[in-house]
Amino acid sequence: MNFLRIVRILWTFVRLRLDRNIPKAARRGPAVALLWIIKLFPEPQSSGPESARLALEELGPIFIKFGQILSTRKDLFSDEMSAELQKLQDQVPPFDSRTAVEIIESEIGGPIPSLFTSFDSVPLASASLAQVHAASMNIGPIAKEVVVKVIRPGIQKVIERDIKLMYFCARLLEKFWPDARRLHPVTIVKDYETTIINELDLKLEADNGRRLRDNWSSSGKLYVPEVYESCSTSRIMVMERIYGVTATDLPTLRDKNVDLKKLAHLGVEIFFSQVFEDNFFHADMHPGNVFVDVTDPDNPTYIALDCAIVGSLTENDKDYLARNLLAFFHRDYGEVARLHVKSGWVPFDTDINAFSEVIRQVCDPFFQKPIKDISFGTVLLELFDTARKFNMEVQPQLVLLQKTLINIEGMGRQIYPDLDLWETAAPFMERWMKERIGVAGLIKRISENAPRWLDQLPDIPDLAYDALVEIRDLSAQNRAQIATLTEVRQALQEQAKRAKYQRLGGLALIGALLALVAPTAGYAAAIDPIIPGSVLGTLGIYWMYIHS
Repeated sequence: MNFLRIVRILWTFVRLRLDRNIPKAARRGPAVALLWIIKLFPEPQSSGPESARLALEELGPIFIKFGQILSTRKDLFSDEMSAELQKLQDQVPPFDSRTAVEIIESEIGGPIPSLFTSFDSVPLASASLAQVHAASMNIGPIAKEVVVKVIRPGIQKVIERDIKLMYFCARLLEKFWPDARRLHPVTIVKDYETTIINELDLKLEADNGRRLRDNWSSSGKLYVPEVYESCSTSRIMVMERIYGVTATDLPTLRDKNVDLKKLAHLGVEIFFSQVFEDNFFHADMHPGNVFVDVTDPDNPTYIALDCAIVGSLTENDKDYLARNLLAFFHRDYGEVARLHVKSGWVPFDTDINAFSEVIRQVCDPFFQKPIKDISFGTVLLELFDTARKFNMEVQPQLVLLQKTLINIEGMGRQIYPDLDLWETAAPFMERWMKERIGVAGLIKRISENAPRWLDQLPDIPDLAYDALVEIRDLSAQNRAQIATLTEVRQALQEQAKRAKYQRLGGLALIGALLALVAPTAGYAAAIDPIIPGSVLGTLGIYWMYIHS
C-alpha cells in the first residue's frame, strides 16, 4: 500500500508538472536528468502555483494541512503561490451535501427539522477534514444562528494510509540520514498521528473550545464561539455562528480603519499568554481559523475557530523555554548555551564557549529588525546546522509549539510587516518570569497550594510517624546488610586462605613423592630420601587437613 501511495504521489508530481515550481538554483545534481524526463510530459492548462494547490488537494488532508502551513510564509513564495495555497484554508472542494445530511440525521437521531429551524445544504466552508453548514435552531426561547461541522466520510482510512506512508519515510530517514536521528522523525510522526486522529473526534474539539473559551471569556482580546455540546457528537459539532474578517484580509481591515499595528501586537501577546500563563494553546493558528472582530477598529479583537489541535508543555519545558527566550532577547548567548546543556538538549561535555559563540553568529544578525526582515525559517535552518555540529537533538515535545510560532509569524508578517517581535515578546517574558520567581510569584504559588496543604495537614503526624518507622527499618536493614557483607567478606578471606594452604599441601605431597621415587628412577641421592620425603608428606597432609 505504501508503494502504491508513493507511485501516486510521483505520478501527481509528473502529471501536474510540479517541476515548474522548482527554483532554477535547485535544478542541479542527479535530479537534473529526472527533470528532463518530466519535461517530456505536456504542461496542464493550470499555472505552476495552481497545479501545486491542486496536487495537495488531490493527495488528501495531510498534504492539505502542509499547504496550509506553507500559505503563511509569503517570505518563501511568490504572491501567486501564496494566494493559491491560501485557498487551502477554507476552499477545499466539499463532499456531497446529501451525504452530509445523512450523517447529521444519523447523529441527531431524526430528520434535520427535528433540531434545526433552517439548514443550508450548500456548505458555508470546506476544509481538509470536515465541512461546515449554516443553520439556525432554538436555544430555549431564543432563535440562534449556528453552524454545523461534519466530518468527511471515509477520511479516517485515508489518514491511516498516509500516516503509514509517513512512518515509512521517517524510518528511511533515520536509517539512511544520520542527521535525521536527532530530529526523531518517527516520534514526530507518532505525535502528529495522535494530533490528527484527535481532530476526527469533534467531542474532543468541543471540549477544547469550551476550555479555551473559559480561559479568555473576560479578556476582551480573544473570543471563542460557544459550542452546544448537547447537540454535538464525535462526527458533528453544533456551535455559535460568528461574523468577522479573516485575519489576512488586509483590504477589508484597512477599509474598516483597523489598527493593524495593535492587532499584530495583540496576536503575539495572545500566543505567549496561552503558552506561558494558561499552558493551553491553540496550535492550528492558520488564517482560515483566525478572524478579527472589527466592531471597534481602534481596539480589534481576535476570534479563534477550530480548536481541534491544542498543545501544552511540562513545567520543566516551559521554564527552560522561557529562560532561553529571555536570554535570546538579552543576547546572553552564554546563558542560552548553559541552559541547553542543563536541560540535556545537548551533551553535557559540550564546550559552552564554542557553543555560545556559534549561537551568537546565527542569531545576532536578526535582532533589532522589523519582522519583514526576519525569517524564522532561515533561523531554524541555521540553528539546525548548529545542532548538527554540537549533536543537539530536536525536542519532539516542542515541535507543535514551533509549528504554531511559524503560523503566528506568518500572520504577523501579513498584518503588520514592521512588527518588532522582540519588542512585543520581551516585556511579556520578563514580566512572566518576575511573577514566577519573584516574591509575588512565591506568594501566588503558596496561595495556590495552601488549600491542598491544609487538606493534608491532619495526615502529617501519621505521615511523619510512618516516615520515621521507614527510616528506622531502613537503618536496621542497612545494619543487617553491612553485617552480612562483613560475614561474606570474612568467608571469602577464609576460603582464599584455605585454598592457599591446600595448594602448599599439594606441592609438599608432590615433593615427598618425588623424593621417594627419585632413587628408583635412577637418580643419585646425596642423603637418604626417606627423611625429607616423610617430612614433606607429613607437612602436606597437615596443611590440607587443618585448612579443609
